[in-house]
Amino acid sequence: MPQRRAAETASKMNPASLFRSLFIHMNEGAALHELVLGEDGAPENYRILAVNPRYAQILGIDVDQAVGRLGTEVYGVPEAPYLKEFAEVALSGQAMRLETYFPPMAKHFEISVAPLETGFFATIFTDITQRRRDEEALRRSEDRFNRIFQFVPDVLMLADTEGRLVDVNEAFCQIAGCSREQAVGRTTAEVGLWAEGTEVGPLVRTLREAGKVDLVDVKVAGPNGKPLTLQLSARRVAFEDRELYLWAGRDITEARRLEGQLLQAQKMESLGVLAGGIAHDFNNLLTGILGNADMALIELSSSSAALVNLDAIGVAARRAAELCRQLLAYSGKGRFVVQAVDLRELVEEMLHLLQLSISKKAVLKLNFASGLPAVEADATQLRQIIMNLIVNASDAIGDRSGVISVTTGAVHCDAAYLRDVMGAANLQPGLYVALEVSDTGCGIERAALPRIFDPFYSTKFTGRGLGLAAVVGILRSHKGGIKVYTEPGKGSCFKVLLPPSNAVAQALQPSAVATRAWTGTGTILLADDEETVRALGRRMLEKVGFKVIDVTDGREALTAFEAHKDEIRCVILDLTMPHVDGEACFREMRRMSPDVRVILSSGYNEQEVVSRFVGKGLAGFVQKPYTLNELLTKLREVLEP
Repeated sequence: MPQRRAAETASKMNPASLFRSLFIHMNEGAALHELVLGEDGAPENYRILAVNPRYAQILGIDVDQAVGRLGTEVYGVPEAPYLKEFAEVALSGQAMRLETYFPPMAKHFEISVAPLETGFFATIFTDITQRRRDEEALRRSEDRFNRIFQFVPDVLMLADTEGRLVDVNEAFCQIAGCSREQAVGRTTAEVGLWAEGTEVGPLVRTLREAGKVDLVDVKVAGPNGKPLTLQLSARRVAFEDRELYLWAGRDITEARRLEGQLLQAQKMESLGVLAGGIAHDFNNLLTGILGNADMALIELSSSSAALVNLDAIGVAARRAAELCRQLLAYSGKGRFVVQAVDLRELVEEMLHLLQLSISKKAVLKLNFASGLPAVEADATQLRQIIMNLIVNASDAIGDRSGVISVTTGAVHCDAAYLRDVMGAANLQPGLYVALEVSDTGCGIERAALPRIFDPFYSTKFTGRGLGLAAVVGILRSHKGGIKVYTEPGKGSCFKVLLPPSNAVAQALQPSAVATRAWTGTGTILLADDEETVRALGRRMLEKVGFKVIDVTDGREALTAFEAHKDEIRCVILDLTMPHVDGEACFREMRRMSPDVRVILSSGYNEQEVVSRFVGKGLAGFVQKPYTLNELLTKLREVLEP
């Protein structure tokens, strides 16, 4: 029934009328044309046979002004627009699409050209202005995205679900050492991005399962073969109806290196504080041991059988004191007597000792540069650095034949060169005096290299103590550093860097000799919270003729000084005491009596302590542990200047 009703309705309709109605009311501009041929039969124009209102609106003319006129007349041009294309459609019977722009309306149109009978054709104008605007906006958006994608400093990779790269940016190409064309279509493994041993599979599985990966550090093979650290993030994204993975990686190699340096510096600083504290307290104990042994040696007759034992105690105590000095050196508080030192003179002075310290199969070679500036340093501490490095070089050579070279020179260091230098923090670029100790020994394995400056760490069967850690501590206190070059199986080179001095190098001082017998008179105020040190000090001072007032802390020291200041010739004051410390006690005594002579005593070294009292009238300093001879020498300097 519905089909019959539709057939009856269709029979009543006039197709020509329907076509005309459609033609007139179309939203697109439409026109019927006749091709005009010249005398030679070639197309030379076309005539407009019919147009709809929309066509006239597009051209900005009335319908009657267009119908029956030639294309050249309607458009006002010498040659009818698109004559060649329209003629091709009219004669071949093949439809065609064109695009054009109408400046008066500032609009883009798509022209559909359809053949009718031979020599006749129809054109339909569709307004595609918005589409063109959308396409242009999309193009600009894609261009902006591409600019950002290419020029962002982070590594960007767009990969498909099989891991093949769809697009990469310039930062990726720089790190991977390839062009974009070489990367697209290949996997990151095929490009050779990852450093040896890097596991990327777990990251990809996480991305597939969770749709994202957040801030994971991975190693990549840089363009020069040096591993770099990338901090990677990834997201699963929909792009052009495809599921892709967008990876973003930031080069944090330098940041991780600086973090490692900071952690190392913090560790060294913490251990240094601990080492300095242990050395200070240990020196107090050694003062009692060494001092009492020294007193016993003086008091016993030369025929006493106990002398041998006392000598052994003295030797052991001095070795312990040497360990304390190493602890102080490691803590960066090991400078004692600072002067301008000529490295060449220092090494030559040690030459005999160095030759005795190395393997019989090792040859010691010296290469000294001429005209080097001096360095501001403590000669004793520099001797310890040289000896430690020479002994390490000899151990590296072992039982084989080899060469140990000691070289001096000057080197201008920039910031990049100083990045891998161990020692003082924030070394400034500039000229440094260099001392190199190199060997042809076994070298250092890469895995062990980061730990060689740790206290008590050793690659040998048994450890050798503080070793290189003490070297770093000494250099830290001298505002210097050390750099290591090594190759397993071929040898190592340790380069010590020290800032040059503007002063002329001074002659190296010989070791102190014992003072002659000396006696004193008057009263000495001795303040120390260590009972052993006080008792020993009293015995030492009374033995040479002094009257002694000993107290246990700073508060008692001030009370005793106020009561006896007229008779007290000198005060021996411990730096670290309860209630009132030595520094505060010193200031108060100077206020009560500006002429008071105060000798500070501490387990810390002179440079560390005295620097806090520069210009404040401190008479002298004696470091624990001290012997009777050392104490009397200092007292004589103070009381008989």
